[in-house]
Amino acid sequence: MNPTALIADDEPLLREILEARLAAAWPELQIVAQARNGRQAIELFEQHQPTVCFLDVHMPGLSGVEVARHVGKRAHLVFVTAFDQYALEAFEYGALDYLVKPVTAARLAETVERLKARLQQAQPAVHSEQLLAQLAARLKLDQPKALAWIRATVGASLRMIPVDDIDFLKSDTKYTLVAYRDEGQPAEALIRTPLKDLLAQLDSNHFAQVHRSVVINLRSIRRVTRGENETADIELKGRTERLPVSRSYLHLFKEM
Repeated sequence: MNPTALIADDEPLLREILEARLAAAWPELQIVAQARNGRQAIELFEQHQPTVCFLDVHMPGLSGVEVARHVGKRAHLVFVTAFDQYALEAFEYGALDYLVKPVTAARLAETVERLKARLQQAQPAVHSEQLLAQLAARLKLDQPKALAWIRATVGASLRMIPVDDIDFLKSDTKYTLVAYRDEGQPAEALIRTPLKDLLAQLDSNHFAQVHRSVVINLRSIRRVTRGENETADIELKGRTERLPVSRSYLHLFKEM
């Protein structure tokens, strides 16, 4: 059987670039899943059981190193990082391999050759739990705390909106629409921060992207109704809006 792979990176463009370069360097490799954060990477790994995992070191929620600890020896691991110090230490202490962003075709070709050689072995390399624990602890210190408040101008006043009061965020041209609860009542505000930048700061346990222009507070969902063409609609508690779920994010509601 042809080998399969999972790509985990919080940057969609970088996932696409790596997928395209892998297609050129290793045509037999089938990309079976792409994850935008660590928690989703674990979910998709358990669902697809890929042969190889390409894990971005820095991701929202769980880091790539923490995902590697979960995967263990069940797959061949490649760390993808913009930070040489983490990659070099992991490589020197026996982690499978690493790629430094931006990933070059030449460096990827070397990695592919090493992966092909290791696939001939009975099992993936066993990684040092102590090393992975040390890297995970260091990355946790480096990661910013989840966003707690959003500043927004409402009329003539500046409002500090608690993130827990937000029902959803929606991209609106050059702005982001913040739909929140003001003393329990639905309210809205526009801010200049791009949706992508906000998503990176939100707690992935409670907020999820469900469409390229929509991020939802999972605690605000009342009902998800599946539609045609592998899409769905979300109904919110105490709001009349129906928000779209695109095909790319329908797996978040796989129990449907």
